[in-house]
Amino acid sequence: MESQNNNPLRPESSEEKPHKAGFVNIIGNPNVGKSTLMNALVGERLSIITSKAQTTRHRILGIVNGDDFQAILSDTPGIIKPAYELQASMMDFVKSAFEDADVLIYMVELGEKELKDEAFFNKIRNTDIPVLLLINKIDRGNEELLESSRTHWKEQVPNAEIFAISALENFGVAEVFNRILEALPVSPPFYPKDALTDKPERFFVNEIIREKILMHYKKEIPYSVEIDTEEFFEEDNIIRMRSIIMVERDSQKGIIIGHKGAALKRVGIEARKDLEVFFGKKVHMELYVKVNKNWRSSERELRRFGYNGK
Repeated sequence: MESQNNNPLRPESSEEKPHKAGFVNIIGNPNVGKSTLMNALVGERLSIITSKAQTTRHRILGIVNGDDFQAILSDTPGIIKPAYELQASMMDFVKSAFEDADVLIYMVELGEKELKDEAFFNKIRNTDIPVLLLINKIDRGNEELLESSRTHWKEQVPNAEIFAISALENFGVAEVFNRILEALPVSPPFYPKDALTDKPERFFVNEIIREKILMHYKKEIPYSVEIDTEEFFEEDNIIRMRSIIMVERDSQKGIIIGHKGAALKRVGIEARKDLEVFFGKKVHMELYVKVNKNWRSSERELRRFGYNGK
């Protein structure tokens, strides 16, 4: 997918500088603001942002290009202890973040004190990769809490450089981005210089539909859903698409559709509006619901939806 917008964080660069390129991988507990940071750095809305945990399921690459650099940012699922195959696959994406990182960003929320998986914490503390530890959501606290948090994390991760930010308010993000560029190795670009992400258009259609389901449905429903965009045809002035909302049980199908189809219609209208902004043209969407029993525990189905990486 190609970039259409300029990122305001990109500094002016000189042609005389050696070209830098590398992978910047963002990890942390669920709902600490990883996707918000990713979108702020890339300047595009690539990752789902909601108040619910576990909204990011895949490892999503966002690519920021300048004349003499290419920063390849990776948003990963929040670190959890897996309860079923889908969550185990999500944690495989997190583990892979250690394998190719040139810069590792570990995000915590102001006041947070622990990582949910001790093994990941030890990897962060003992890695040779440059670690930027970002204390996010500082707009929700005071200076005393921030200083306490700084002291705690400096003791826990002495190898990390600590930054205080508010990704939502875009405070401190430019400083982090400049430090990322300093830490990138000298390298030619890994992707075409007009690339915005490694994901195809259909991936973002699926993510935007899933975001609306996360916003409007409660309890287990959002986490039992997967989206499959079966048709995507782009014309000069309009994109025509056909997407299927997969659920695990018949009862979930009824909830998604709602009384006289009202709930499904709301999801379709809101998703279409966001997709028209995302793609910059009119969108015609057909949206259906199908039952795919126990897809979250099926390795075959998970592979079909792009999980497991096996």
